[in-house]
Amino acid sequence: MAGITILGFAYVLSQFYRSFLAVLTPLLTSELGMSESDLSTASGAWFATFALAQFPVGIWLDKYGPRRTASLMHGLFAAGGALLFATAEGPMQIIAAMAAIGIGCAPVLMATYILFARNYSIAMFATLASTFVGVGMIGNVAGAEPLAIAVEAWGWRDVAFGLALISLITSIGVFAIVKDPPVTKHSQKGSFLELFKIRQLWPLFPLIAVSYAVPAGIRGLWAGPYLDQIYGLDILAIGRIVLYIALAQIVGTIMYGPMDRIFNTRKWVAIVANSLVLASCIWLALNPDAALISVTLAFVGMALFGSAYAVQMAHGKSYFPAHMVGRGLTLLNFFSIGGVAVMQFASGLVVETFSVPQNPTAGYSALFAFYAIVIAAALAIYLWSKDAKPR
Repeated sequence: MAGITILGFAYVLSQFYRSFLAVLTPLLTSELGMSESDLSTASGAWFATFALAQFPVGIWLDKYGPRRTASLMHGLFAAGGALLFATAEGPMQIIAAMAAIGIGCAPVLMATYILFARNYSIAMFATLASTFVGVGMIGNVAGAEPLAIAVEAWGWRDVAFGLALISLITSIGVFAIVKDPPVTKHSQKGSFLELFKIRQLWPLFPLIAVSYAVPAGIRGLWAGPYLDQIYGLDILAIGRIVLYIALAQIVGTIMYGPMDRIFNTRKWVAIVANSLVLASCIWLALNPDAALISVTLAFVGMALFGSAYAVQMAHGKSYFPAHMVGRGLTLLNFFSIGGVAVMQFASGLVVETFSVPQNPTAGYSALFAFYAIVIAAALAIYLWSKDAKPR
């Protein structure tokens, strides 16, 4: 349990790092001259390197265990990236820092999932996974209004220096406390190519790739500039609304945990959840300048209903051979985080392409329409998937 606890703290940092740019948007724009494209690239860089790192992480988790994999990567890259962020003098350094931090955060959640998969029953995986993610989303909360208050008090550079130190101490704790599960002789065998041969996984990949990308894009990237440009909110007001979004993600993630066992279906829990996110995206696309309270509720709804990640991971995990759980989970996570990276880059292009001078709502209306289209397409494919019932 001590090992799960310290990995949980590392995951709080992972959630914080992937989402804190939304609050810092006004400062990074004014002090470093970062454009909307720069911000989307920086956010996308975190998710891109995180996703690409899943391939070696999956192999290392199966071969060497969670302890060494998570502690070394987090210590070198998360702490080092935060230090680079604190000393950045321009957009390129912020982008490089976010890329490094993404690598450092890449093994944390999957290391924990390995411990769950090898120490607990299959039926409990979704509940354990969603509870862990829900608790880890305290990092989302910390990256909202509390971050804004800290930045107001000490400045964003001092806050980043503090984060670098906290990340380093956390990595040392992971190395000292986490105990690896036994490594079997079969853990050395198997490749990602074998996983791609499992046809039941194919309809799952598109929805896994886009379902988390939408709430992550709103929470971690677009809430800040949208609320700044459309409603003229300052950093504290933005932080407060982002806090509501983060709290909704926590509630939603924990809420979905037992649903697959309650309704004895994983497929239809995911379909209903993502259909509600789709409805929110369509409404925002049609009403990009609605009353602030209505927009806030729509964002909260997207975060609440778009938190079925663990259920979808459990759906995919049901098809993996036992000795390839590490590689299998990281493959699914590659699609999930890789989808966020692609959507971050693409969403920046969408907003810039459709923005109209003196009318910023046009670009954001296109953004929400873009989100709606990709979710609808992924749901259409996912409908063909085979359910994996817990019982």
